[in-house]
Amino acid sequence: MTQSIVLVDDDRNILTSVAMALETEGFEVKSYSDPVQALHGLRTAPPDLVVLDIKMPRLDGMELLSKLRERSSVPVIFLTSKEDEIDEVLGLRMGADDYIKKPFSQRLLIERIRALLRRQEGPDDGNPLKPQDETIKRGDLILDGTRHRCTWRGMPVDLTVTEFLLLQSLAARPGHVKNREQLIDAAYGDHIYVDDRTIDSHVKRLRKKFRKIDEDFSAIETLYGVGYRYNNGRAAKE
Repeated sequence: MTQSIVLVDDDRNILTSVAMALETEGFEVKSYSDPVQALHGLRTAPPDLVVLDIKMPRLDGMELLSKLRERSSVPVIFLTSKEDEIDEVLGLRMGADDYIKKPFSQRLLIERIRALLRRQEGPDDGNPLKPQDETIKRGDLILDGTRHRCTWRGMPVDLTVTEFLLLQSLAARPGHVKNREQLIDAAYGDHIYVDDRTIDSHVKRLRKKFRKIDEDFSAIETLYGVGYRYNNGRAAKE
């Protein structure tokens, strides 16, 4: 099945060249130079992945990501300029899954797109399951790695790729503490730098999503100065 990519950048030259490269690789591509139109298009026809520029008129990439995350967990890669290190960190804390600095190699962008899509895909047919692809059941939590699906007490919880991998790392070993460096490795790998506060932001969003379903959710515990652990779904008041 053809995977769909949405490109959002006010530089039409970048849109044209990247779209051509992605189409050559077999992707279906939709391009927007106007971020307001892009937001409408993303809500109307959600793609498999979004490549999003940070610096744009009318609605910058941060604002667009914030509005997008209100309704969607679609994977997002930010395009940033060399001086945008602060924006990169803020973008990751807000829910972006990766970033690439301008000017960038189209081949690198394609590789990062494929890697991010693989993070939420199941294994190839006929291949044995890898540990991270197996279904994890922990009390009221079910994480299906093959389908990138999460449920709590039978209700679906819509997680981004990064949130899913972070929760998966915690739930794989209930009661065991994971420090922030371990969670960074699980959620991002070694190709991208994030700081400790980025993990804290992800955990905060995870808790918020679960508490929309269960206001007493307390399965992710904070050990101040150490890290986080999954407590197998036991409520604190129990």
